Amino acid sequence: MAKEAHQETKEGVLNSSPESGSLDSNAFGVTEPYDDGVKPRASFPRRAINSFKRDPNLRATPRGVITANGAVFDVESAAKNTADSPLARKLKGRHLQMIAIGGSIGTGLFVASGKSLSNGGPASVLIAYSLIGMMLFCTVQALGEMAVILPVAGSFSAYSTRFLDPAWGFAMGWNYAMQWLIVLPLEVVAAAITVQYWNSSVSPAAWVSIFLVIIISINLFGVRGYGEAEFVFSIVKVIAVVGFIILGICLDVGGGPGGSYIGGKYWRYPGAFHNGFKGLCSVFVTAAFAFAGTELVGLAAAEAANPRKSLPTAVKQVFWRITLFYVVSLTFVGLLVPYNDGRLIGSSSSDAKASPFVIAIENAGIHGLDSVMNVVIMISVISVGNSAVYGSSRTLAALAEQSQAPKIFAYIDREGRPLVAIIFASLLGIIAFLAASGAEEDVFIWLQALSGLSSIFTWGSICLCHIRFRRAWKLQRHALNELAYRSQAGVLGSWLGFIFNILVLIVQFWVGIAPIPESDGVRITGARHLVENFFQAYLAVPVVLLFYIPYKIYYKTPFMRCKDMDLRTGIRELNLKELLAEEEVEKAAWPKWKKAYKVVC
Repeated sequence: MAKEAHQETKEGVLNSSPESGSLDSNAFGVTEPYDDGVKPRASFPRRAINSFKRDPNLRATPRGVITANGAVFDVESAAKNTADSPLARKLKGRHLQMIAIGGSIGTGLFVASGKSLSNGGPASVLIAYSLIGMMLFCTVQALGEMAVILPVAGSFSAYSTRFLDPAWGFAMGWNYAMQWLIVLPLEVVAAAITVQYWNSSVSPAAWVSIFLVIIISINLFGVRGYGEAEFVFSIVKVIAVVGFIILGICLDVGGGPGGSYIGGKYWRYPGAFHNGFKGLCSVFVTAAFAFAGTELVGLAAAEAANPRKSLPTAVKQVFWRITLFYVVSLTFVGLLVPYNDGRLIGSSSSDAKASPFVIAIENAGIHGLDSVMNVVIMISVISVGNSAVYGSSRTLAALAEQSQAPKIFAYIDREGRPLVAIIFASLLGIIAFLAASGAEEDVFIWLQALSGLSSIFTWGSICLCHIRFRRAWKLQRHALNELAYRSQAGVLGSWLGFIFNILVLIVQFWVGIAPIPESDGVRITGARHLVENFFQAYLAVPVVLLFYIPYKIYYKTPFMRCKDMDLRTGIRELNLKELLAEEEVEKAAWPKWKKAYKVVC
């Protein structure tokens, strides 16, 4: 008994506190063992290994509220999970700007544009790329408006779930993930084609291995590594395209080694158009493939440090990307390379080793510069492959967070990397080893067919989401001045973008069932060849429907009503009205030149 009393007295003294009016152990000069709270720093290898472990404060996203039969999709849980995603927010404004300007410029522009020129002629290329560019400007403006106020994981696929239909969000998420999963081997196959310009004796498998190792290594450095790599790659591509435009002007007016004036000679012979209106229609899907990835700036918003500040500027840069890098550069390609040049991809099934940009330089007789352009193409391949792993892994992680993909893809490590999704995307890069089979051109065409129309679905969904978002915003009694950023194209631009995407799907269906003649003028006949051509032109459509219809039937998901849409979950700044009011006062004091500059940049 005495022992217990003594113990109580001892504990009472040691556990007392100044707040309670009693003494603690320090009052008697009793001190705890020295501990400054700083743990010894682990070695670099140990820190690297530990960074891949799951963050101890995070866990796999719960499935949400599901009924007994497991056939109910919980929209509220999906919105919360994508808003609270543990992805690292380390992208700065300069990263987003360079991603918007040149992040996904790659073989779609430098290599596949040769097929567009071969099928449609220079005028068709100019018209199709300009129309796709106008549509994409409206689309990215709409995406920017939604992404600034709701920078959630998954971006446009999550918006489809919130503002359209969870089943359509599921289909769009997997459509976009598959698009980028396919683009990785597609870009590496394109690299194998381009490298053969220098040396065809080395096995394509060797080049495939080298590029895959580089791309995977960059993505294992996390979103900061991706951002820094894209910053450098984009600068190289910007310099290369601007340099080509300047060179194109000189060559066209007779400033090349030969000194001969070219002007519009190739627009007169062999002509501005090839295969008539159908040739023009056939260019749209190739143009869509070339522009694919422009929407990545919206996906990156979830990992931006301050999307409200950095994203509007990045979105505005898209106009210059479309105008300068695509329309202007391809105009000079059409002036310098005739569409009947046998080296263009699509012109011949046996000789598709060079880019139209390289051919233009080669035709001018400038030795060495063609190899420099091929080096730029190699860098572009790494860049777009880098974006492919980034885009697919983040989309898979967002799908998992919404219970629309296996939960393992929601694994986020301590550095904020969706590690399992990155590994999965990287493993699919082994498809590129088909390039070593000698059928790399066929592989390139089939992979491009699947990924080209995927972008059309994505862009159409973004436009429709924006239309529905604006309708819900108004119906729920919000004013437009409450939006942190407003689309410069407005709702009208989204309607134009949506309708144009539908028209592209229609004309592509026509080209699929009634294909243009081969390069030698022979029409495609026979059931097998017609079916093959149709699926090369329209493969993405049945794939999207295969995802949408069964999911819709099983889960019985509702079409989202505007009055029920969640417009709050995911907003980072709770005092947004006050912040916007302060910014308006600041903008009013800007000089006129700065106001004009901020409209376009």
